[in-house]
Amino acid sequence: MELKDTYNTIANSSDVVLFKEKNSKFFGYAFPILSEDEVKPIIDVLRKQHPHAGHFCYAYQIGAESISYRVNDDGEPSNSAGMPIYGQIQSFTLTNILIVVVRIFGGVKLGVGGLITAYKKTAQLALDNCEIIEKTVNIHFIISFDYQNMNKVMRVIKEKKLEIISQEMEINEISEIPMGKIEIKIRKKNAENVYDIFNSIFGIIVQRL
Repeated sequence: MELKDTYNTIANSSDVVLFKEKNSKFFGYAFPILSEDEVKPIIDVLRKQHPHAGHFCYAYQIGAESISYRVNDDGEPSNSAGMPIYGQIQSFTLTNILIVVVRIFGGVKLGVGGLITAYKKTAQLALDNCEIIEKTVNIHFIISFDYQNMNKVMRVIKEKKLEIISQEMEINEISEIPMGKIEIKIRKKNAENVYDIFNSIFGIIVQRL
C-alpha cells in the first residue's frame, strides 16, 4: 500500500459569512493555522471586531499524521457549538484549520437543536467560501559534507528535484577543510530512498530533523 503523505487544508483565510436565525446573527470565519498558539490572537481580533457579540465559539484541528484538535462552546450549551463546527472540519476532511463562529444574540432562544443547526450551517458556509488545497507531508534532512563532495551532493539534489531550505559553508577548525551543510525538504514517501542515496556516499553525513 502506497504511503499517504498528503493532506487537505485551506489556502487562505475566508471572507466572513453571515447566517441569520430568529434575529440571531452568526458570523463565520475560517483560518489556516499551524499551531495552537495562533488561536488566541485570532479570537482577540474578532472580539474587537464584534464588541456586542456574546459567544465566540470555535473548533480547530492541527497535524497531518499526529492529529490534535479542540472545540469550544464559549458559554453555549454543551456540544451545541464547538462540536457542530468541528463536524464540518471532519466532513470536509481538513486539517491545520481554525473555524470561528461569532454569535450576536437576537432576543429569541433557539434551543439546543437550533443552535447545533446554526453553528453547523455557518461553519459549512465559511468552508464553502474557501479554496481547499492539497499539501504534502515533508521530511527535513541536514546533509553535512566536506567541500570535495559538494558536486556529488548537488547532483543528487538536482536529479531528485529536492528543495533546499538553507545552506552554509564553514571551515573545519581541525582540518581547515571547507565544510558544507545543506537542509533539504522532501516528500515523506520519497524520504527513505533519498536518505539511502546520501548515506551510501562516503564522506557525507545525513541527519533527519
